[in-house]
Amino acid sequence: MLPVGAFLCEHLWTNASALRGRGSFDEAVGQIQAMPGLPAIEIFGILLPLAFHAGYGVVLALRARPNVQRYAFTRNWLFLLQRITGVIALLFLLVHLWEFRVQKWLFGMDALAFYDRLGAHLSSTGPGGVPWMSVLYLVGIGSACFHLANGMTTFCLGWGITQTRRAQRFFAWAFGGLGVALFLIGVETTMWFATGSAPFAGEPTPACAPTTPAKR
Repeated sequence: MLPVGAFLCEHLWTNASALRGRGSFDEAVGQIQAMPGLPAIEIFGILLPLAFHAGYGVVLALRARPNVQRYAFTRNWLFLLQRITGVIALLFLLVHLWEFRVQKWLFGMDALAFYDRLGAHLSSTGPGGVPWMSVLYLVGIGSACFHLANGMTTFCLGWGITQTRRAQRFFAWAFGGLGVALFLIGVETTMWFATGSAPFAGEPTPACAPTTPAKR
């Protein structure tokens, strides 16, 4: 859980560098690509923990017996939402991996093309003029952020880190705040690539405008 959560935070923060323009985004991506031992980090620090977490999560979801209709307590609803958001986040992750990581690993996609790919995908519209890919990203990011925040709260409770009601409330609010903050970062970045502006950013530079990547 911890490496998966750390990766989610780092990934959203790195993508948010696009809010400062293409040069900042390309520089952030370039710094990651230049990390020593990056393939080993991606395999053992990201992919394997993700695969284990996803596989074990699917097993738990299939074993779950929700009883919110009978006992509509908050924790019962959180238990159900944890399983639902886990499945949604997994499906979103598979789509996202195919769009970028798989294209880079198997088909030679340049990391400097990530910016253009995100801009093209998130700004494209489907039936009714709706940017469905952006909607998918917002649902996926929201599910991942909720899954992380509620999962950390449950982890602290299950492992005896929060033994008193006061500690449980404090950590629930703290992790809830983290989840909301991460989601807002994701919304800001998604809207930037989709529309060229962001709800909380200043005067924008259109996401698809041709700019020169920063020299590294």
